[in-house]
Amino acid sequence: MAMTDPLGDMLTRIRNGQQAKKDSVLSPASKLRANVLEVLQREGYIRGYSEDATGKHKALRIELKYFEGEPAIKHVARVSKPGRRIYSGAQDLPRVMNGLGITIVSTPRGVLSDAEAREQNVGGEVLAEVF
Repeated sequence: MAMTDPLGDMLTRIRNGQQAKKDSVLSPASKLRANVLEVLQREGYIRGYSEDATGKHKALRIELKYFEGEPAIKHVARVSKPGRRIYSGAQDLPRVMNGLGITIVSTPRGVLSDAEAREQNVGGEVLAEVF
């Protein structure tokens, strides 16, 4: 059976891994997932990620980050879903926790955080929110 929401699957793996206090989790590789992980790493929500080719298919090993025993990511949720896409202009991008969290946006200039998208004055599909 085909997976209908690969990005949502990766975010759920991260959420479940942090609840189980794992050091790292594996997720199937794709360019979109790697770009989202790049934003999470730039913003300091994960320690890093690397490509893992131990099995038949390529995978991404995501190194989770903790602060004083608590997960760095308190909340991660998919905003735009396959059944309902959510788009936003540069000035209308949602603020998460009054600017303490980030919104991940897929723009014509690549996958960016909401602050980077506002700075470059580009909008796009709102993929996820993280805090």
